Amino acid sequence: MNPTKALHDAGQSLWLDNITRTLLDDGTLAGYIADLGVTGLTSNPTIFEKAIEGGGAYEAQVHACHEQGMSDEESFFELAVADLQRAADLFLPAHEASAGVDGFVSLEVSPELAYDTASTIDQAVSLHEKAGRPNLFIKIPGTPEGLPAIEEAIYRGVPVNVTLLFSADQYLAAAEAYHKGLDRRIAEGLSPDVRSVASLFISRWDVAANEEVPEALHNRLGLAVGADAYRAYRELLDADRFQKLANDGARAQRLLFASTGTKDPGASDILYVEGLAAPDTVNTMPESTLLAYADHGPADPPMLPADGGDSAAVMQEFTDAGVDLGELAEKLQVDGAEAFVKSWKSLIATIASERSAIG
Repeated sequence: MNPTKALHDAGQSLWLDNITRTLLDDGTLAGYIADLGVTGLTSNPTIFEKAIEGGGAYEAQVHACHEQGMSDEESFFELAVADLQRAADLFLPAHEASAGVDGFVSLEVSPELAYDTASTIDQAVSLHEKAGRPNLFIKIPGTPEGLPAIEEAIYRGVPVNVTLLFSADQYLAAAEAYHKGLDRRIAEGLSPDVRSVASLFISRWDVAANEEVPEALHNRLGLAVGADAYRAYRELLDADRFQKLANDGARAQRLLFASTGTKDPGASDILYVEGLAAPDTVNTMPESTLLAYADHGPADPPMLPADGGDSAAVMQEFTDAGVDLGELAEKLQVDGAEAFVKSWKSLIATIASERSAIG
């Protein structure tokens, strides 16, 4: 059996961390769905910038946006929504077959709103209405300012992909925001069946820590943090807090492993897929990682233990080596938000350049 399909059959959803109009037009994405068991995708500003710069697939729509007097930001969302609507339609069979658990695509609010709760809420609601697809997540960062926006978006019935999470504690804070939104819906007699995923970023831990620790610890922290978050996820699903919500019809906020492309050229190119196989979770990966796993991933993937295995012991080794894990998690989230803003500004500049070339 294809290793990617084996992983899917073991209970983990494989999503593609990429989208381009070319992937849609030439049938590549449809092929990944049919042949590799891909059941969703995620996007971000960097992905879209590369897609728009990569050829002429967007020229006609950029020109149309220009003719309609749209701003650079409005033009971007017009392009992005068009691509994601098509992708969402391709994943609709997976969405329906899984009763709404799987088959999602994701669109991010402007990263410049990461610390602006009210504006994040307004844009999340507006973008979801604009897309008009039941299987489209709006990505909202799990920053302290983002948490009330997550709660409010869920309350308003907007499915949310919580992004920029780096630790079990940050994941649990995002889960509580999700649950609060569901509480409010239940209290008002509304359906609590509003879906969400919580995206835990993995590889950035090792990028940050490798230079600070002995070589024996290289490329071990990301996997340990992922396993620790999985432990917290499984404990949360068994806790009274969630069980009461489930009794009213709520579904779990699935844990999603993000940033799973290997950054260290000396490490396995499937490190963060093979090491984070776990049922009822998602792994969203770059195209190169997906193809590498399809080529040489294990036919019988070992699953993460529900208790996180040796994650606590490994994390203690990093603490003993002088790494303050709590402080680093906060730094990674702040740095991640700043990097997203930088990518966003570069993307908008690319749109502006394309529009100026029209004349």
